[in-house]
Amino acid sequence: MPQLNPAPWFPILIASWLIFLVIIPTKVMAHSYPNEPTLQSTEKPKTEAWSWPWH
Repeated sequence: MPQLNPAPWFPILIASWLIFLVIIPTKVMAHSYPNEPTLQSTEKPKTEAWSWPWH
């Protein structure tokens, strides 16, 4: 029965797992984001009072 012959699919399985475990994580970890988050100050911004009349 040909489906029990491990020769055709076993190297493909090993190669695909090698790609998933070695090549893809290094490419993902090397990715840099264009907008790095900046730290905000702990000081609250001063807000002005609302001076418009309500009608």
